[in-house]
Amino acid sequence: MLLEPLDLLIFFGYCFLIIGMGLFVSREKEGHVKNSSDYFLASKALPWWAVGASLIASNISAEQFIGMSGSGFALGLAISTYEWMAAATLLVVAIFFLPVYMKKGIYTMPGFLLDRYDTRVRTTMAVFWLLLYVFVNLTSVLYLGALSLNTILNIPLSYGILGLALFAMIYSIYGGLKAVAWTDVIQVVFLIAGGLATTFIALQMVGGGDAWAGLSVLRSEVPGHFSMILSQGEMMIPDGKGGTRDAYLDLPGLSVLVGGMWITNLSYWGFNQYITQRALAAKSLDEAQKGMIFAGFLKLLMPLIVVIPGIAALVIVNNGLDAGFIESMKDPATGLIKSDRAYPTLLQVLPTGLKGLAFAALTAAIVSSLASMANSTSTIFTMDIYNKYFGKEKSEAHQVKVGRITAIVAFLIAAIVAPALGQLDQAFQFIQEYTGFISPGVFAIFFFGVFWKKTTSNAALVGAALSIPLSVVLKIMLPNLPFIDRMGWVFLILATLMIVISLAEGKGKDHPKSIEINAELFKTSTGFKIGAILIAGIIAGLYTIFW
Repeated sequence: MLLEPLDLLIFFGYCFLIIGMGLFVSREKEGHVKNSSDYFLASKALPWWAVGASLIASNISAEQFIGMSGSGFALGLAISTYEWMAAATLLVVAIFFLPVYMKKGIYTMPGFLLDRYDTRVRTTMAVFWLLLYVFVNLTSVLYLGALSLNTILNIPLSYGILGLALFAMIYSIYGGLKAVAWTDVIQVVFLIAGGLATTFIALQMVGGGDAWAGLSVLRSEVPGHFSMILSQGEMMIPDGKGGTRDAYLDLPGLSVLVGGMWITNLSYWGFNQYITQRALAAKSLDEAQKGMIFAGFLKLLMPLIVVIPGIAALVIVNNGLDAGFIESMKDPATGLIKSDRAYPTLLQVLPTGLKGLAFAALTAAIVSSLASMANSTSTIFTMDIYNKYFGKEKSEAHQVKVGRITAIVAFLIAAIVAPALGQLDQAFQFIQEYTGFISPGVFAIFFFGVFWKKTTSNAALVGAALSIPLSVVLKIMLPNLPFIDRMGWVFLILATLMIVISLAEGKGKDHPKSIEINAELFKTSTGFKIGAILIAGIIAGLYTIFW
């Protein structure tokens, strides 16, 4: 597929706008040398709307546009639980964790662990996060982004990976978080506008030109794809190798509401550097909390943008509405219908103009997440590893330089590893499962660190060190246990060990570094309370309708 001149104009106009904006906000005022606060926390000057926009732009990437649309093709609306439960999770983080972080004045999540526990815990988790960001997050986003370029423009995967990495590096490495956060405001506009345009056209295709009728067609043609809570054996989905497997392994019934889904969501939204870094860069706690409310409302909207198109693609394939569309859905290597090709294939059928906008939206989602992940990787390495072991008494300018070099190295490693993900049918599930190897440990050490004063450093170290081994053992011993349930069991085992170790070691006394919390710390503004009630009510309504 070739983009028309108007599409190219829109797309390249977007590219120049993002790069120009990133370089403009990154410029240094005369006489001012960029310090670590400027580079890693955007000078702590972000307003609520920039915080919220940056949270969503950092979160919504190829794994949502392509990966979640692919899961929508295979699983249906049930995959939306990641988005809707995330909105609820943002409220919990804003009320109970963010005030603690802001009070501590930390730069990084490992920095909080140093403040609450000790250097061992901080360094262990810093290494785990660096490995996760580089080998899972950056790698998967580069791969999925390149897959879209390959499907849409027939650009070879290796060239797509290199091009996306270079685009994200141009403005993010020089400007740091300030460049990333302020360009994210523009990125969100593009990704929502372009995403909604794609959804509208996809619904028109299945509805005979009527988008609203198209939504009704989806519900009548594939009613099983509008069930939020899946039972065991209810739905069989492609395994990427020509066979099928039970969708329950990805979304195990009520566990998505009351089980392991909370662990993965709280670990991601509450203790994940490239997410919390935006809130830490806010002007104040109130601005940060309002930003999270804004992000929560945007999360409620996301399934319309990233899941519904995948379901529409399924109906197009099932009903044979477009032979070229079906052919494009097939993996060139295997000839099998590949779920993750749903969204890129949809982009090919958009009319001139909208195609350029949608392509810009997808690119916006990809490069904003790449920039965010690389910036957070450089922040953790510089602040929590380099400064501790190699950079004592180094200047602020030197720290910024190390941060930039780290981001470049992270991109290079991810670009080398990314092609290996080509064998997956649903990359989104790959990301969730392997992130879930460390999520139980992360959740345990942060939860007990904030809310249980008796938690000791050794207990936290055990929680951090055993999360991956326990997850691997359970995966091998119980291969049919859904990974969301596995996270829940690993958390319960770690929680038990941490309680026993803390009580035995501390003899019932509070840890010297325990956190003093009181009801006053968790007070929120009236505006926040109103927003939180609205979000909770909408979530309850959505699950009632689509149960």
